[in-house]
Amino acid sequence: MINRTAFFISDGTGITAGALGKLLEHFPSTHFKQVRLPFTNTLEKIRLAQEAIALATEEDGGRPVVIMTLGDIALRNSLKQCNAYFIDLFNTFIDPLGLELDQKPLTGAGIAHSVMGSSYNERMEAINFTLNHDDGMTNNGLEEAEVILVGVSRCGKTPTSVYLAMQFGVKAANYPLIPEDFERGTLPAVLHKHLGKIFGLTIKAERLHAVRNERRAGSFYASLENCRQEIATAENLMRTAGITWADSTSRSVEELSAIILEKMRHPAISK
Repeated sequence: MINRTAFFISDGTGITAGALGKLLEHFPSTHFKQVRLPFTNTLEKIRLAQEAIALATEEDGGRPVVIMTLGDIALRNSLKQCNAYFIDLFNTFIDPLGLELDQKPLTGAGIAHSVMGSSYNERMEAINFTLNHDDGMTNNGLEEAEVILVGVSRCGKTPTSVYLAMQFGVKAANYPLIPEDFERGTLPAVLHKHLGKIFGLTIKAERLHAVRNERRAGSFYASLENCRQEIATAENLMRTAGITWADSTSRSVEELSAIILEKMRHPAISK
């Protein structure tokens, strides 16, 4: 395993730089020590970053990877005087796109995650809706939901719902399938008029057993046999209702969200 340091240097929060850092996951044979330096917006802070990069080079025996989102050209050029491999958002993506569009790009800190505009307001509204409709907390306003996730307890409904709201501004509710539903043999009555918006999640029994055991060790709720029974019954309920579902066992919330939006043909997939 190779050890290298990866710096995420930004003149703002560093969220965009962190997103670009997903590129590092394509190199599993290298262990990246991640160092985040947000709000690097003065020459003094650039000098401190240069010192940290030099120290990492000495400790690792190889130059660090620097993922940078600095809008100020002078700060960018100054930072690049040190010995590192740079992934520069502006030089690689923003500036060439500006040339193609014949426009001067905005370079202020926080442009990509501004609190101004309808997009931000839509996401905040969606997050509030999703948190208020988590785990079947309330049926009020359920008709406003754009997506309703169903599945057994602890199969990943909540994190997927929250990600849909935060990333895409989707009003996502989620509803747990519980023993009463299994005994009745149908979905909860409140969901019958929303079948077109429902998407199911399932999970492998062994994984569900492990997750539940962390929460309620040794309980019937967490037992492998009960997990198998609940999953089989839940899948049968969804199959009978004509609901599409995805297996969350080895999928990230990002992947699940993409699948859900594509299957539901939600407008967010074209944003």
